[in-house]
Amino acid sequence: MTWVLLALAGGIGAACRFWLDSFVGRRLRAAVPLGTIAVNVTACLAIGLLAGWLLVGHDDLRTVLGTGFLGGYSTFSTASVEGARLLRAGRPWGAAVHAGGMLLLSVAACWAGLLLSGA
Repeated sequence: MTWVLLALAGGIGAACRFWLDSFVGRRLRAAVPLGTIAVNVTACLAIGLLAGWLLVGHDDLRTVLGTGFLGGYSTFSTASVEGARLLRAGRPWGAAVHAGGMLLLSVAACWAGLLLSGA
């Protein structure tokens, strides 16, 4: 049953990622792809909260929510493609801001999630 829930949660996570990325992309025009940054930062906040709340036990729930939903929701590969496209477009500073900014914001969001969870 965990496999089925994992697959369903992954699909729901991917749909949520598509929605948020599209929503941000339509509303905020920027030099870097902000939709993917928003997705990955919120995913890191959520995984920090999840890790703190479900640190011990709850293996199935952690698998379904962490690996399933958040695995389908977050997107390192899309962020990498966007950085590479910025480089190909002759925008090395944009690529650096995109990659470096997302990394710093994502780590800070995960840390905040851990703190908020009380871990």
